[in-house]
Amino acid sequence: MNFFKRLFKIGQAEAHSAIDNIEDPIKMTEQGIRDMKADLEKSLEALAQVKAMAIRAKNEMEMYTEKAKDYQQKAMLILKKAQSGGIDASEADRLAKEALVKKEQNQKHAGEAQANSEKFGDSVTQLEQNIGEIKQNISKWESELKTLKARVKVSKATKNLNKQMAEIDGSSTVSMLERMKDKVAQEEALAEAYGDIANTSKSLDEEIDKVIDTSDVQADEELAKLKEQLGLDKEE
Repeated sequence: MNFFKRLFKIGQAEAHSAIDNIEDPIKMTEQGIRDMKADLEKSLEALAQVKAMAIRAKNEMEMYTEKAKDYQQKAMLILKKAQSGGIDASEADRLAKEALVKKEQNQKHAGEAQANSEKFGDSVTQLEQNIGEIKQNISKWESELKTLKARVKVSKATKNLNKQMAEIDGSSTVSMLERMKDKVAQEEALAEAYGDIANTSKSLDEEIDKVIDTSDVQADEELAKLKEQLGLDKEE
């Protein structure tokens, strides 16, 4: 029985469960594990039944062997009794012969039972090997399934990220950055121009004030007013 073929059967898991039009490997693996567990359960039932038949065959072999020995012993006792005169010799021969026939029959049955016991024993060994292989495969694929689920999560996240990156228009982004640079440069130049204008206006006012020297004019006026109030101009 090839248990691995079940891992690749299409349509066993949920319908239309796919990634990019490919059957979802996680669903397929889960279905394969379920199949193997079902096979394991059947194999365990078969093992129990075959073991029961093997035990029965062994018990029958032992029983028929004991019966054969018993008939052998009975034949010997009959002959000894005839020898001692306890039974007619011809009757003893007849009965001893019948006992030996029974002995042969039981020996034959014991041989058949032994053959069946060996046959069932071989089947038990084979089933135990199959069960061990199924258990090992289940453990292996459950471990692989955990790894596969982790890989799928990583691949999905990576795919989504790459998709988002791929959807970004590189040329438009560069163009937007260039426009932003131009705008910043324009704002910087405009700020510098206003600074120059402010500095120019300030320098012009300083030059005018320096020529006029308004502080001296105001002082002369204040002095004249003060002298007028004191009558100093008249006294002169």
